[in-house]
Amino acid sequence: MQAGTSIGAWLRNSPLGQLEIRILLSHVLGLTRMQLITQSERLLSAEESDSLAVLVQRRIDGEPIAYIVGSREFYGLSFDVTPDVLIPRPETELLVELALQYLPPNGRLLDMGTGSGAIAVAIAANRPDAQVTALDCSAAALAIAQRNAEKHHAAVEFLQSDWFGALGQRQFDLIVSNPPYIVAGDRHLSQGDLRFEPVDALTDHGDGLSALRQIVGGTGDHLSIGGWLFMEHGYDQAAAVCELAATHGFVNVQSWKDLAGIERVSGGRR
Repeated sequence: MQAGTSIGAWLRNSPLGQLEIRILLSHVLGLTRMQLITQSERLLSAEESDSLAVLVQRRIDGEPIAYIVGSREFYGLSFDVTPDVLIPRPETELLVELALQYLPPNGRLLDMGTGSGAIAVAIAANRPDAQVTALDCSAAALAIAQRNAEKHHAAVEFLQSDWFGALGQRQFDLIVSNPPYIVAGDRHLSQGDLRFEPVDALTDHGDGLSALRQIVGGTGDHLSIGGWLFMEHGYDQAAAVCELAATHGFVNVQSWKDLAGIERVSGGRR
C-alpha cells in the first residue's frame, strides 16, 4: 500500500493476520493498540508506509514477529530478543511459576542456558529476596540477558559457562533449565519460526536428551539436599526425563502440564 493509506485500511487489507499487522503498526507508529483504533483514519506518511511495507514483507518471508520488532512479552514483562537468543514462549512460563512456588525465602536459584534471560529475570523481578544466577555459553546471549535484567531492574548474576563448568563448588536451592531438547533432524527445525532461531539452543544434535542428562548428572555437586530441579522438555519426553531423574536419586519425581495440557516440565527433589 502507498503513502496516504490510513491505519484502518492497513488493518482491513493487510496480507497478514490482524494480530500481526497490529503489532507491526504499533511498532512503526509508536502507538498502542487502543490508539490504532481511535486513530484509524490517520494517514501514514511515505516514510511510515515504506517502513511498514518492509516489515510486512519480512514477515511474509517467514521471519518471526519477535525478531522483526525486537521484543516479546513473557510473564507480563517485555524482553528484548535478537536472532542470538530463542524467542520466549508461553509454555516456558510454567518453569517460572514452579520456581516461584518452590524456591524458599532468600533462596539461591540457578537458571541454566538462560538465553534472553527471560526465566531468570521474571523470577528475580517477582522475588527480590532471591539470589538468582543465570548462565549461558553464548556471550551474545548473555549481553541480551544483561540488558533485559537492567531493563526490569532485576538483580541477576550472569556467568558465561558450558553448563556447570564455571560454577566451582557453588550450590543452589533450586535449578531450572530450558535446554536444547529437539531431536536432530526433526522436521520442525525447518519450519516456521524455528528456521530463524539459534539451532544450538533448539537441538542437542542428538537424541534430544543429552543436555538433560548433563544437567541431571551435574546436580549432585550443585543442588542442595532437599532442593528442586525443574527442566522443560519436548511433548513426548516426560517419561524419559522422569526416569533420568529417578535414576539419579531424585524423589517426588513428577511432570507438570502447560496450559495446553502437555507435560512440559519434569523434575524432582534431591
